[in-house]
Amino acid sequence: MEQSDLMVRRIKEGTVIDHIDEGKGLQVLNALQIDGKDGSLITIALNVPSGKFKKKDIIKVENKFLKDDDTNKLAVMAPKATINMIKEYKLVEKRRVSLPNEIDRIFRCANPDCITNSTEHIESVMDVINKEGMVLKCRYCARVLDVTELKYN
Repeated sequence: MEQSDLMVRRIKEGTVIDHIDEGKGLQVLNALQIDGKDGSLITIALNVPSGKFKKKDIIKVENKFLKDDDTNKLAVMAPKATINMIKEYKLVEKRRVSLPNEIDRIFRCANPDCITNSTEHIESVMDVINKEGMVLKCRYCARVLDVTELKYN
């Protein structure tokens, strides 16, 4: 079997999101509303071999630095992710993600009768009621939800 190394160029300024659960990279981009329309270079690597977790996704976004709120949103989709801030080609800050107390607009409530699923255009707000078990509760209809049953907005 032939061995080949993945060559992805280093970025001068920006953010590298590493150790994303395999296959979740595109969902992460969507949740963080990173679409490249601002002209910044985005590198996405899906299903990259990883020593720790067999496979992972990686995202590099030049000239963008994630806010704490953004990194915390990742905790639901990619709890093992690390956020690396790069300046002048050097790692200046490394963050682990952690679940926030509330999550706005990322998920739709699983309750079809919830007002957030109506024509009212009300954005969903989920309160995190169990960080270890990743259990959320809709602020509007009070339905308790497991993150595995949630739909992304």
